[in-house]
Amino acid sequence: MSKPSSEQEYFARQEADKLAALKEQLLQEAAEKAKIDRATLHHNKCGKCGADMKPRIFKGVEIDVCVECSAVLLDPGELEELAGTEDSGLVLTSLKELFHFTRE
Repeated sequence: MSKPSSEQEYFARQEADKLAALKEQLLQEAAEKAKIDRATLHHNKCGKCGADMKPRIFKGVEIDVCVECSAVLLDPGELEELAGTEDSGLVLTSLKELFHFTRE
């Protein structure tokens, strides 16, 4: 009688492994779908207020500016491209102009 019991345990373990693998696959698919949904929902939207972003050329670099709150979105490498490698105060002046900093 030991044989049928271990045979049943074997098939139960096989079934549990299959279910665990299927559950993991479904979780991965759901995570990928959620990522795509988030990207679609937030594509070209302001992270601050949710309004549309409008491309604008600033010093030869295309940046995205919010039409509502004027927030600026820089894609990877754009800040370095705008700042350059200068050691002078021109970099800070350019950034001040970009972000409209005011002294209080």
